[in-house]
Amino acid sequence: MNSASRPQFYRSVFLTVVSLVAWSVVIHAQDAPARAPVALVITSEPNAIVWIDEVRRGSTDASGKLSLTKITPGRHTLRVRAKGFKESTTPLLAGQRTANVKLLPTNDEAELRFQEAEIARDTARDGAAKEKAVELYVEAIKLRGAFPPARVGLARLYMDLNQFDKAHEQIDAARRTRPVYPEASAVEGRIYREQAFESDAVKSFKRAITEGRGFQPEAHVGLARLLEDKGQTEEAAAEFRKAIDQLSDSEPVIYQMLGAAYEKLQKPKEAVAAYEKYLELAPNGSYAGAIRSILTQLKREAAGEEIIP
Repeated sequence: MNSASRPQFYRSVFLTVVSLVAWSVVIHAQDAPARAPVALVITSEPNAIVWIDEVRRGSTDASGKLSLTKITPGRHTLRVRAKGFKESTTPLLAGQRTANVKLLPTNDEAELRFQEAEIARDTARDGAAKEKAVELYVEAIKLRGAFPPARVGLARLYMDLNQFDKAHEQIDAARRTRPVYPEASAVEGRIYREQAFESDAVKSFKRAITEGRGFQPEAHVGLARLLEDKGQTEEAAAEFRKAIDQLSDSEPVIYQMLGAAYEKLQKPKEAVAAYEKYLELAPNGSYAGAIRSILTQLKREAAGEEIIP
């Protein structure tokens, strides 16, 4: 491969890879953001998972602390879960800079099985491991019955295993107990997209956004992917931007997808800005090398230079 064609090759490979990993984005960040001024420090049990407004923002460290660098103004809801403890949900006041969340130990077998299932799903890398996680979710549901979060987690697993009918059954069961459930609607949209039922997927994603009163980043990413599939890249970029705003820069990889969308739109300046934001947040991230490989060419395009293959 000659030196002139190498940037274009990296660019093509990068856009393909970004498309393949898109769905994992909103569930768990693959690249930790770089350090920035701290907006909120949460203290709880070590390795506790933290959600703000039902968006997973990370886990506490070995000392039980998690520092978040960007929190949108206003009131929020903080949810914290640690293995072996009862989950806690508390309000966050506007401008609050610290939150100390004391968790109480639990002997609730359904809750403990659910926690094991969530950990198993997070770490599952093959079909056998996912089937084991399925068993744990089923045990938790048998112990409690009406257990909407467990049913949504199980639906995600069934979707990953291409067992779409079972996934829909779990979403329906979750809604019977919790009729307004933005996460369930977002997952339903993803299931429909996997089945190539585009119109149903759009309805579910829009329902998720309505139920979340406009706040549902997973659904916005889902809509963006559907719009990309239909060649509506400008509209897709707008949905990616909404997801980024709602996630408060906690998911750098969405900037990759936004940059890729801008490349398709032949907007090199906007693509450069998106890619550079990714590098700012995750300088050692999974795709940092690929982004750096194409930025030079993109900057030349943004400056109006003619690129000769």
